[in-house]
Amino acid sequence: MRGKVKNRNIPDPDIMYNSAKLSKFINYVMLDGKKNTARKAVYQAFEIIKEKTKNPNPLEIFDLAIKNASPLMEVRSRRIGGANYQVPREVRSERRNILAMRWIVVAIRAKSGTPVHKRIADELIAASNNEGEAIKKREVTHKMAEANKAFAHFAW
Repeated sequence: MRGKVKNRNIPDPDIMYNSAKLSKFINYVMLDGKKNTARKAVYQAFEIIKEKTKNPNPLEIFDLAIKNASPLMEVRSRRIGGANYQVPREVRSERRNILAMRWIVVAIRAKSGTPVHKRIADELIAASNNEGEAIKKREVTHKMAEANKAFAHFAW
């Protein structure tokens, strides 16, 4: 069995909102090591979120979006007796956040034609309202886990 990861690299909290989770999200948005560009885009998106939702704290919307896009169950491939089974497993809290952020960023990158900060704001608002591409991805993941419930006894 795998041992515990000892030295996990945790990014410093971001400058403006003092949130480690937001700092991690900025790292996911970043392309080609251009962190300042990613940071500006996320902060501009937060300003748009403030305007659109009339909420003075966009970090609440961000946290709600991450929470809503986080999967509770996923399927993992397990080889038993020459056959591969999709075994449903519960997702650890750390991986939940990672998957939610990844799915939101993938949804942002899939769209084109508008500036990045507008796409970030739109996807975060949509995810906080249980809509959007990241939420669809979570639903598909949950449906797969539900469909493969019969193989749950293969869980390790």
